[in-house]
Amino acid sequence: MKFVVHTKGFTDIVDISQQVRSAVAASGVRDGVAHVFVQGSTAALSTIEFEPGAVRDLKEALERIAPMDARYHHNEAWGDGNGYAHLRAALMKPSLSVPIEDGQLQLGTWQQLILLDFDNRSRKRSIYLQVTTSV
Repeated sequence: MKFVVHTKGFTDIVDISQQVRSAVAASGVRDGVAHVFVQGSTAALSTIEFEPGAVRDLKEALERIAPMDARYHHNEAWGDGNGYAHLRAALMKPSLSVPIEDGQLQLGTWQQLILLDFDNRSRKRSIYLQVTTSV
């Protein structure tokens, strides 16, 4: 399964929980695993309590770890100014897996699935979802 998310870039963080829940429901799998993957080297997936304070804290932490205005060899090689985006995506990772039990994603009460787009422009991000059943 695949769905597309339009992003703004610059560490845009989008809650994709509902899209994944809908895809899991459509799969009919009652017990198994949902594996989610974002295509691209400047985006990542994670979980967070998707509320403004936690989202802002995550953005600020990533800016401290891989500042947008730092010197990156990637920028020198390509001149596209998104070296920070590649580094952030590599640190955060492009995929995650969530258990499914009784047809429901086993996320915590305040845990949402998020797409992080670090690139320095807006994008259409393809999210791939494979739902597998437990044996």
